[in-house]
Amino acid sequence: MEIPDAIKIIRSLADGIHPFTSSELPQDSPCRDAQCIIALNRAVGALTAQHEYEKNRPTSAGKYWSKQEEAIICEALRNGITLEEIARKHDRTVVSIAARLLKLGKIAAPAKPANKPSATTTPTKVA
Repeated sequence: MEIPDAIKIIRSLADGIHPFTSSELPQDSPCRDAQCIIALNRAVGALTAQHEYEKNRPTSAGKYWSKQEEAIICEALRNGITLEEIARKHDRTVVSIAARLLKLGKIAAPAKPANKPSATTTPTKVA
């Protein structure tokens, strides 16, 4: 089942409607309970977010890294190309490019500042 189909069914149940017959669900249906309606709406929200992520993720995300591609991104880093540009060119996420360069020893892990989270720090070039 595709995510949009699942969303349609769950949304229908949250609205108190049978997803296949379009008739109203009985008043004693568990789907009419306030807590169930909240849970169903949260499920719709989570599925919608997942669907948007899948639609917008780079086509190379999750694919195997070849030695050639690793060499190309290392060369790009040496040439001063930003991680964003490298990611765009290779149709991967910036996080995946940074993780691969870190694994290859081409960048160092960002230093964690005292008393601050490391989400905004940038990696430093090693070699």
